[in-house]
Amino acid sequence: MTGSLEKTAVVRKLRCAIYTRKSSEQGLDQEFNSLDAQREACESYIASQRSEGWVLVRDRYDDGGLSGGTLERPALQRLIADIEDGLIDVVVVYKVDRLSRSQPDFIRLVEIFEHHAVTFLSVTQSFSTTTPMGRLMLNIIMNFSQYERELTGERIRDKFAASRKKGLWMGGVPPYGYRVETRKLVIDKERAAHVRWIFAHFIKIGSATDLAREIARKGLRTPRGNRIDKTYLYRMLNNRAYIGEAVHKGNSYPGEHEAIIDRKVWDKVHAILTESPRKRAARSRADTPALLKGLLFGPDGAAFSPTHTRKGGKLYRYYVSQSVLRHGAGSCPVGRVPAGEIEAAVIGQLRAVFRQPEIVAGTWKAARTHAEDITEADVHAALNLFDPLWEELFPAEQARIVALLVERIDIGMDSLNIRLRIDGLSGLARETMPAPMRAAA
Repeated sequence: MTGSLEKTAVVRKLRCAIYTRKSSEQGLDQEFNSLDAQREACESYIASQRSEGWVLVRDRYDDGGLSGGTLERPALQRLIADIEDGLIDVVVVYKVDRLSRSQPDFIRLVEIFEHHAVTFLSVTQSFSTTTPMGRLMLNIIMNFSQYERELTGERIRDKFAASRKKGLWMGGVPPYGYRVETRKLVIDKERAAHVRWIFAHFIKIGSATDLAREIARKGLRTPRGNRIDKTYLYRMLNNRAYIGEAVHKGNSYPGEHEAIIDRKVWDKVHAILTESPRKRAARSRADTPALLKGLLFGPDGAAFSPTHTRKGGKLYRYYVSQSVLRHGAGSCPVGRVPAGEIEAAVIGQLRAVFRQPEIVAGTWKAARTHAEDITEADVHAALNLFDPLWEELFPAEQARIVALLVERIDIGMDSLNIRLRIDGLSGLARETMPAPMRAAA
């Protein structure tokens, strides 16, 4: 038997994955968009290489609306995972910068491709990573891509700076008191009134800590619903947008928006801010009304007066007997007491008193003379609000409430007697009741 046997070469199949990317989301909702155009060009190229065993995998790797400046892209991460699992032989893109616009990131991807014996190819730039010349050309193109990216970034930064110098608003969260309309800051009348109140109140009290407490009591919040704390306050008080200026890299320019704060008010606020916070806090404490002024009496019946002294920059507050002030040390068994200790002791006793049933009953009886429909439970609930309410009050308000509640405090060598005002307790109960009930009272 004679004959001939033809030998047919077996062509190895190469699984090809197409990667597409578009930086912006504009146009992605169209029936045929940029990603489709990239994919169509890549599919045509793969079809032309069918004789070489190229076949297209079913999975699509499309990143729409994502920058090429990072590798954190969902489709790209899936592609890398499939390469590491040995599912891809060739990666095809329309242009090199669709894969990455960063040279370091691109080199990292090429290293992944080479480690897993994967070929990378750009259909419009006619080269692949399978040859030394192809790798050289890719590096050259990536250098130009990165240069173009940096040049574009520089142009954007220059345009941003020029716009800021013209006073235009260039995006971001607008300052409290403004809203943005057609790239311009427009005054929000309600919040602008809050801003003016904050600046005026800071001039009055000189303490961001106290001001933050007062703002919390008023229920003011940031536009996002967060608490206005000291950090937020300092940002507000230093924001030159409120005097109609735009700031770029530490330099101020006249803005196109209307100012909320008068320049005189701004200067007063910053005259206070230039003083050290420690000195402002010490002065604020010195100006604080004494909590027990006019209420405290010693064993000899003489009144105690508030006083303070400074040592090493620290403030010390005391209550001193009038006997000592008139006749010198030794004229009274209790000459002076530290203000912080005696005030804390009085407040502690008041808190304990409010929990006593007989006090609640007496307060209820007094309160009913003003409103017959007030129940004992209402009074009990109102007095229980004393604890959480106290810490939120300003010192002047705390002093007013103590004067409302306390008729006299007698201090002995080892005793402390507090005489309460029942009418004051009923007044406090009415103040801490819900608004509708206060109206009835």
